[in-house]
Amino acid sequence: MDAKRPLAVVTPTLDGDVLAVLSQSDATFTTGQLHRMLPQVSEDGIRKALRRLCAQGIVLSEKAGNAYLYRFNRDHLAAGPILELARQRATLLSRIEERLKTWRFPPMYAAVFGSMAEGTAGVGSDVDLLLVRPDDSPDDEWDAQVADLTVNISKWTGNDARPIEFSVGDLSARREERLFAEVLAKGLTVCGQRAWLQRRIGAK
Repeated sequence: MDAKRPLAVVTPTLDGDVLAVLSQSDATFTTGQLHRMLPQVSEDGIRKALRRLCAQGIVLSEKAGNAYLYRFNRDHLAAGPILELARQRATLLSRIEERLKTWRFPPMYAAVFGSMAEGTAGVGSDVDLLLVRPDDSPDDEWDAQVADLTVNISKWTGNDARPIEFSVGDLSARREERLFAEVLAKGLTVCGQRAWLQRRIGAK
């Protein structure tokens, strides 16, 4: 899974990158605005991609003065699958959240952090996951839960999952870990409350 280019799973072309941007908004865009969001490619390349997508009907265009405005056609038969592909990262977070709800011993707190949380993950990136384990959870059952989730995250994304575990009792002694500052600043909570973690590590 490439969080930066979610449609690359089916097409590595610029067309997929343009669709990923357009599909996440109901707004219209000029080629210049799209170029600012996709600075790694040329504006001429974007213009050619838009012509191809308009020919397919998945992108609609309208003239506005001397410019053209483009928007995603949500009525197109292919709109649903494209939206699902564009929303892969959000779907991953939802799946992790739902899976954690089924655990007999759920974490007191869990968050995805690192490049996947920031939307910069590529196909070789890990899915970094903080898990704060209840002190009374049996080792064998907890380890089995984590192993099952790790396997499933890899199946869902193609990326390796990297769970980092702490027990509740560990938190006060390890509150200076840089990881906690990163999670609190940029992590995406998938179980529990961020305020709980803040209190446990004495963060402001």
